Order: sequence, then C-alpha cells, then structure tokens
Amino acid sequence: MATPKLMRSPSLRERVEDTLSAHRNELVSLLSRFVAQGKGILQPHQLIDEFENVVDDGEADQTLKDGPFDEVLKSTQEAIVLPPFVAIAVRPRPGVWEYVRVNVYELSVEQLTVSEYLQFKEELVTEGKYNDHFVLELDFEPFNATFPRPTRSSSIGNGVQFLNRHLSSSMFRNRDSLEPLLDFLRAHRHKGHMMMLNDRIYSIPRLQSSLVKAENFLNKLPPETPYSEFEHDLQGLGFERGWGDTADRALEMMHLLMDILQAPDPSTLETFLGRIPMVFNVVILSPHGYFGQANVLGLPDTGGQIVYILDQVRALENEMLLRIQQRGLSVTPRILIVTRLIPDAKGTSCNQRLERVSGTSHTHILRVPFRNEKGILRKWISRFDVWPYLETFTEDAASEIGAELQGVPDLIIGNYSDGNLVASLLAHKMGVTQCTIAHALEKTKYPDSDIYWKKFEDKYHFSCQFTADLIAMNNSDFIITSTYQEIAGTKNTVGQYESHTAFTLPGLYRVVHGIDVFDTKFNIVSPGADMCIYFPYSEKEKRLTALHGSIEKLLYDPEQNEEHIGTLSDKSKPIVFSMARLDHVKNITGLVECYAKNSKLRELVNLVVVAGYNDVKKSNDREEIAEIEKMHDLMKKYKLDGQLRWISAQTNRARNGELYRYIADTGGAFVQPAFYEAFGLTVVEAMTCGLPTFATCHGGPAEIIENGVSGFHIDPYHPDKVASVLAEFFQQCKDDPKYWKKISDAGLKRIYERYTWKIYSERLMTLAGVYGFWKYVSKLERRETRRYLEMFYILKYRDLVKSVPLSADVEQ
Repeated sequence: MATPKLMRSPSLRERVEDTLSAHRNELVSLLSRFVAQGKGILQPHQLIDEFENVVDDGEADQTLKDGPFDEVLKSTQEAIVLPPFVAIAVRPRPGVWEYVRVNVYELSVEQLTVSEYLQFKEELVTEGKYNDHFVLELDFEPFNATFPRPTRSSSIGNGVQFLNRHLSSSMFRNRDSLEPLLDFLRAHRHKGHMMMLNDRIYSIPRLQSSLVKAENFLNKLPPETPYSEFEHDLQGLGFERGWGDTADRALEMMHLLMDILQAPDPSTLETFLGRIPMVFNVVILSPHGYFGQANVLGLPDTGGQIVYILDQVRALENEMLLRIQQRGLSVTPRILIVTRLIPDAKGTSCNQRLERVSGTSHTHILRVPFRNEKGILRKWISRFDVWPYLETFTEDAASEIGAELQGVPDLIIGNYSDGNLVASLLAHKMGVTQCTIAHALEKTKYPDSDIYWKKFEDKYHFSCQFTADLIAMNNSDFIITSTYQEIAGTKNTVGQYESHTAFTLPGLYRVVHGIDVFDTKFNIVSPGADMCIYFPYSEKEKRLTALHGSIEKLLYDPEQNEEHIGTLSDKSKPIVFSMARLDHVKNITGLVECYAKNSKLRELVNLVVVAGYNDVKKSNDREEIAEIEKMHDLMKKYKLDGQLRWISAQTNRARNGELYRYIADTGGAFVQPAFYEAFGLTVVEAMTCGLPTFATCHGGPAEIIENGVSGFHIDPYHPDKVASVLAEFFQQCKDDPKYWKKISDAGLKRIYERYTWKIYSERLMTLAGVYGFWKYVSKLERRETRRYLEMFYILKYRDLVKSVPLSADVEQ
C-alpha cells in the first residue's frame, strides 16, 4: 500500500492564481466590479454582495462559488481598491492574517508583507504624494520572537494556563532549576516582615527536608488547631506566616509545594502560586468622567465602567480579606481607586479628595485634579480631551498613593485608554505588576478611524488614544478581558485587540506588529452583577416593593418633565426596555426607530428607554446632543406618544434593579441594541433579574447569551429583522405563556454558571499571584519591550498631545 504524501497547503497567492486559471472570465468580472467602484475600502458585506451578484447575473457558475476562492472571499476583512489594483486582507482564522494584491488589468497576483499592504493602503490618503521610504514602523514581534505562545485560536485568552505549562516544564527539569522558586519564597516580605520562609531554609534539599518534618508535625495536630499554637515550632523548621491559619490549611499548602518539588504539574503550580499572599495593596486607575457612588450615572463619560469598578472592588476586598485570613496573617489590605478630582462637581462627590466606597472597610476613591502650568481644571472634560494632562496627573497620583499606602502597591490595574496609560507610567515608576482592562477600544467603534485619522482628529484625537493603547497593552504584565471576542473576535469579525495587530496612521507611523492576540498575557475573566442589587424577580421576599410607587410614576405618570417624556396609554402591555448612555454607538435611537416602523411590535408591546437627558440644554456632550435631537424627531415623525416612554438617565442603582424586575412582572424583555459592546454589563444585570434579553451580536453579549436558549442575538445593522425577532418572541409568549419563563430561567442558569463577581475576584487574585511570580523568576518583565516603549512615548506620544487644545477653565 502506497504511503500517503504530506501535501503543503497552497498559499493565499496560489489559491487566487489557481482560481484565475480555472475561472478567468468570472474572476475578471468580479474584480472589475470592485475596481468600477473606484478608489476606497470595501467591507466584507460589500465583497460578498458583489460576488453573489456575479453569480446571480449569470456571469459565473456555481463551481466558482463552491471553490477555494469562495473561502478566501468569506475570510476577507477588507479590500483596498486603487485601480487597477485590488489588495485584500484575509483572515483565515482569528489572529492569523495574509495579504495579496491583484492587478486586474494584467491578471497578476502577488503576496504582500504586512508593511507592503499598509503602504499600499496609505495611498488612499496620500495619493502617492509622500513617497517616504523611511516611515516610522512599529514592530514588537522581535521582542517576543523567542517567547513561546499557543498557536491554536481556541487557546487565545487562556494565557496563564499556557504560561504555567511552558515555564513549569522548563523550570522543574532538575533540582538546580528550582532555585528561583526558593529565592522567591525566601525574598517574600510585607512591610519588612518575613513571610513563607526564613533563613533556616537556604537550599532545595533543606526545603524538602523541612517540609517532611513539618508534615509529620502537623499531622499530629487536630486539623482546626490555630496557627498561633504552632507558629514557633514551624519557625524553628524555617517557616514563617503565610502557610495557613490552621494546621489543616498549612498542611494543604505544604502538600502543594511538595507535589511541585517532586512531580511538577501546571495546575498544582497555579493553585500554589494563587495562594501565596502577595497582594495586599491594589491601585485601580480610572481618570475620566465623574467617578462617584451617587448621582453620576448618565453624566457624560460616566456609565458601565464606574459600575464595573465599584462592584469589582467590593468583591476584590472580600476575596483579599478571605485569603489573608486563611493564610493566617493580620494584614489590613487597601484598595485605592484613583480618579480625577473635579472642583465643579455638579452636585456629586467628585470634588472630595478621599471617599470610602460603601459596602467596604478598606477601599477608597482617591481623587487627584488635572492641572497644567496655569492651574487646576475646574470642570469635566471629555475622555477624548484628557491626553495633555495625564503625565502630570501620574506624577501627582504617585505622590498621593505613596502618602496613602505608606509605600507602593502590589498590583496596579488600569481601565480604559487613559487609565491604562497612567497605570503603565506608574507601574514602570514603581516596579509593580500591571494589569490592563480596556473596557472598550475606540478603534473598533469607529470604522476606518486609523487610515482616515485626520478626519476624526479635531473631535476625538485618536492619534493620541491609539498611541496610548499601544503603549499600555505592550507594557502590561497581563490583560484581562470579559470575553474572547474582545481579544480575537469571531470567525467573521475582528476582535478589539486584534484590530491593533497591524494598522497605519498615515503621516505618523505604521504598525506592522502591534499586539499579538496569541500572547500569554491575555486572560478572559468575566464580571458579574452586584447580586445585592440585581436578583431574580421571583425572589419575592427580597423585592423592594416600597419603590413600586415611584417606579409606577416613572413609567406611567402623564406629566411631561425633564425626567420623563412620552406616555404609555395601555398599561396591560408588556414592556420592551433598554438602558444605556445616549450616544451613537449605544444606538438607543436605532431601537426607537425600528420599534416605530413595526406596527405588529407596536401593537404587542410598549417601549421604555432610559438614556441621557431629554433636553439638549442639559448636555455638554456633542454626540449626546445629536442623539437627543434625533430622539425628539423620531417621536414626532412616528407619533409615538402613547407607546413610548423616554426616561432620563437614572442614578439610583437600587431602584434600577427593581425596575428590571418590575419590567419582568409585565412579561417584558430587555434589549441592548449597540452597534458594538465590549462586554455588556446591562445584559448581565437584566439576565440576573430574570428578564429575557435581546442583545447585539457585535461584541461580548454574543458570548454571554446562547442564542435562542438563554436569550437572543440581534444585529443592529438590520433593524427590520430586530423588530421582527422581538415581535415573534412576544407573539409566542402570548400564545404560550410558559415560553417567557423558559427563556428567563435559562438566562439565570447561564449567569450562575459563568458571570458572578465571586468567580471574577478569585480569578483576578490568582492571576496577580502567578504573573507576579513569573515576573520575579523569569525574563517575563519584558525589559527590552519597555525600553522601546519609553522611546515611543517620549518621541511620539508627547509630541502628539501638544495638538490637543487645553481647557481654558482653570483655577489659579
């Protein structure tokens, strides 16, 4: 029997050439249609539509559609048309890209490098005017070339597991390679006090011998014996505090270390490192917006990120206290949320320097003002305008943090682009482990905001923001995301981080390798909702019935004022409900319009939206003002009074939680219609309250919801279909009342399995321990990368921020 030959997979260029050879006329017809559209960028749906048209018009037969070129086209994320050339960026799977260019007139095909493709793309803007062969190119790949990483797309977002597997196999090859672990345990201190090991243990053999003696000693004690009763015995063997608060816990911890020394296993290593007491002081950065605990939600740049962080720190403090207690320590943890102090605080607490977070004992909001040489800024400024103030803010924050903690933190967590840049600067200055949380990377929200950055610059200053994002994501020790999609998208859509793999800002710089989504720094850690606030409608004994009067007034009071406009004339109808900031991306006006155009949906349900202000005079935000005007126009155009209630942003979280449940009582549903949503905290909140949920298929909600099982995916780019899906759901609920409860129960099951703050905080603490350890014992500190980033920051970022206008509103 003949041995089968291993065949090399054809390259992208070869597949296109083969198609040209087999289907010359058909492909020429298709490519000519692309070229006929003139210079520009074609998106995937435009490419597929033209391909379908070629087949439908009889210019190509079915064999072309069933061939390899169909797969190429379905994997294409964009095509650049510069007649007679068409260049395509093909993504066969998440994180993997290829580029090819076809000369339609000569029917020649060439494979392009990333740099060549970006240079070709730049001609859309430069039109050949700038023939500069010495453009600044950013390439981070050489710094990571020797560092192993997974290759399967399914492994993206599981960085710590891969890191542990690789480094444990290399570290534990022989006894000598265990020395870094011993050094780490011996060096471990908090405020000068030894933890884990003392000087009696100075070698691996001595450690192993002491562990055996300690095991024999602890086995003779009752499991619940407090650490204080055997502390001196363990000290004599070389062990300090940190192993456990009881004999049982100390023994369990020592068994983990013994297992690692004898037969290393990545999961055992992760468990052990996660339990070593390393994180006592945490600093969380979130400079922009109004960061407060009351009366802030709905103010400009103030939404889900604030809720996320406040819920995060409550869960994190509880987890830190539990771990400190279980390790037998008497340390008081501290968490500082560092944000901007705003003197003109609009009735909020944002002008207070220090504010304890409610529901915590050791967590505070520390506010530091923005300032320049003329003085302190008094008023809010947009998140797009903060860039000139962040370096001074970092210096001032470092001093304030040092004063509060009487030292440096153990972990710094950045949030959004501005917070992540400040976190990078602080982590570098203090030598501390850095965690990055993007929440939303603006580059994916605004199509073509890189290639046409100059069109966006006056309003958004994306040149500064994209530069800050590149610095932060490459400087960070680890990155946590809420979903896989945030990193690497789906089979057909590009992830937020993945969009920073390669791009160009013509005239500034070209990014040929910006971030690698296969990097082991990426980890998926999904948040939850505060279950004290958000709990199922069916838990009657916990319901806040005292708020029902005010909620009923909010929904049905006929008075028209600055809090609510529009009326609901039929109270018996279920309510379709949405709550979000009033901006273009959140697409609340899109939901209103799709509801207004569907007579069946209007007949079945009422619509209630909670979003922004209803008076343009109340807003300072450019986007919000445009959306307010659009909302008023829609209400008049479609005569929505009697079926639509528009409620201004609500800041009372307890009442908002009961509002979700009140909507559930009507047999209603929650809709999240954003064009893109990085995670979707309101989706989790609604599902936690038992409300059937319809959410955008673009971004995180597509992972939270199992379509048709625990909720429904909707595509905001097809509003007519959104309205139809909603109408079908409510008609089915009308025909079969059990259907509503089926979807509600499945949503709750999904939340309890995956999306709770308890799961989140346990994972975050473990990651901080693991990455802190590997940073100490290996080359994972990425020193070469950081020197490269310093140069990029000083030579490029500092220059870019000078173009952002400074606020004239300063206090001397």
